[in-house]
Amino acid sequence: MPAEESLAQIAKEVSACQKCALYHSRKQSVPGEGPADSEIMFIGEGPGFHENEQGRPFVGPAGKFLDELLAAAGLERPKVWIGNVVKCRPPGNRDPLPEELAACNVYLERQMAAINPKIIITLGRYSMGKFMPGAKISGVHGQMRRVGERFVIAMFHPAAALHQAALKPAILHDFGQLPKLLEQARAAQKRSAPAAAEEPQEDPKQLNLF
Repeated sequence: MPAEESLAQIAKEVSACQKCALYHSRKQSVPGEGPADSEIMFIGEGPGFHENEQGRPFVGPAGKFLDELLAAAGLERPKVWIGNVVKCRPPGNRDPLPEELAACNVYLERQMAAINPKIIITLGRYSMGKFMPGAKISGVHGQMRRVGERFVIAMFHPAAALHQAALKPAILHDFGQLPKLLEQARAAQKRSAPAAAEEPQEDPKQLNLF
C-alpha cells in the first residue's frame, strides 16, 4: 500500500533527521507508530525518557495510562496511530521550542496526509495549539471540531491526569465519548463536500462545527 510505504519512508527520514538541535541529545528518534489505515491519530507533545530509550511513543507511565484509556473506549492500540508533534526528546523533558515544532511539522503533515484519519486527537497543549491556536484546553477538551478538512478533538495529556488527580474524571469521560464521536465523524465524511455544506450537521452542539 502506498501509504504504508510513505510512513516507512517518513520514519526513515526522521531517524536521520538533523533539522533542529534535538538530534544532538537524542538516543532514538520517535517517528510514531500505527497502521496506515488508522481511523484515529493521537498526537502528543514529545518523547520522554522511556520513549527516547525505546524509539516508540507513549511507553512510559503515561503510555500505560493511555493503553487503559483506549481499552475503556473499546479501542486497541495496534489499530490507532500514535505520535508526537516533535520526534526527539527535548532535554530534561522541557517544552518544545518553536523552531523544533516547525522542523517536525513537515513530518507530521506528511504522516497526516498518508493516513488521512477520520479523527485527530491532540494530547496536551502543544499538539492542540497546532490545530486550535489560542484555545484553552479546559474549555474545549472532549469537543469534536472541524478544523479545515479534518475533525479534531483536544484532550488532556495522560501525564497531566497522572500528576493532577482532579483531571482524571474528565479524561475518562472524554475517552468514553470516542466511539460515539467516531461514528459521527464517519457519517459526516461519507457526505460529499457540496452536500456537507448544504445539509445540517449531525448534533451540531457536540460537533461544534460552526
